[in-house]
Amino acid sequence: MPLNKKLNKFGTFIRELRLKKGIGQRNLAEKIGIAASYLNDIEKNKRAAPKINIINKLSTVLETDKNYLHDLAGFSKKGVAPDISEYIESNPKIISLIRSIRENNLNYIQIDNLEKSLNLNNNKALIIAAGLGSRLKKHTENLPKCMLDFGGKTLLQRQLDAYKKNSITDISVIRGYKKEKIKYKGLKYFENTDYKNNNILNSIFYAEDFINGNIIISYSDILFDSTVVKRLLKSNHDISVVVDIDWRGYYVGRKDHPISEAENVIFNSNNEVEKIGKINTGTEEVHGEFIGMIKLTDRGAQIFKEHFHRLKKIYWNKPFQRAKIFQKAYLTDFIQELVDIGIKVHCVIIESGWKEIDTVEDYKKALIGFKKKFTKN
Repeated sequence: MPLNKKLNKFGTFIRELRLKKGIGQRNLAEKIGIAASYLNDIEKNKRAAPKINIINKLSTVLETDKNYLHDLAGFSKKGVAPDISEYIESNPKIISLIRSIRENNLNYIQIDNLEKSLNLNNNKALIIAAGLGSRLKKHTENLPKCMLDFGGKTLLQRQLDAYKKNSITDISVIRGYKKEKIKYKGLKYFENTDYKNNNILNSIFYAEDFINGNIIISYSDILFDSTVVKRLLKSNHDISVVVDIDWRGYYVGRKDHPISEAENVIFNSNNEVEKIGKINTGTEEVHGEFIGMIKLTDRGAQIFKEHFHRLKKIYWNKPFQRAKIFQKAYLTDFIQELVDIGIKVHCVIIESGWKEIDTVEDYKKALIGFKKKFTKN
């Protein structure tokens, strides 16, 4: 698992995460059942990473990924993650399997296919649902737009169904506006406490601790078929965005959200993004529309985090890409910045199978065509 070099010390990571969550050192020590002096030594990197049971407790209390902590513990010792080394020691057959992989010189794609055949992919999803939804007017006076009803189920529930049909059950939601209205059992929640003053990009990073492993991030105001998720999961690229190439017809007669506001994409012959965002000026031939869904591998997640924090330091309260200030940046602004510095972003191509619910007009049209388009999913 690729790790951020700045956080390659287990103790440093634990201390920074504890402070970020506002937990006192003595309080944390009590919760995980160790002496405060021992925790202090760990945080100062005076002691090696603790045993597996302590790492698991830290993961639970600090609400961070358990596997990441184990990997970090192994990395800080210049060895293998302790939970993995213990498992290998207790299961000798695993050693022969690892040797077989090495001797057959399996590449990344072959190993990924092996993982999929064993159903070992721990995919998860993050839904961004903090926005005001002001363009939906009376429909969102008392509700976040993800809670709008579509055939007896909310927009959010239909997203959850699409994910669960693809065996994704580890799902988190970023709440903000009318957060108390979003209450589903089995979900994890993150709170965007400044949703009135920021936009999608900054909203995502209120859930930074959840952004690792194989993760899909989606806007909360889109209806999509489960087949869209299925296609996205097949991508092995570190950063993949879903692009609809059959998008123009959706804007015919769409008055409240004109085609100039589409988040369009221009991609090359390798389906790699060259331009993304509100680029449809009439002078460039765009290839498709970004639907508001992106997938990251663990390496992709680390790339996202590293560059977000780098850019935040440079552009906070300053213009960034097409945004007036960094706080108001869209996800597409960030993706364009990554492309501009040479990071490859792959396009997963679809032809329809989704709808954006951004305005009253969108909502009414979606309700009219709902049974025909989405009851199958």
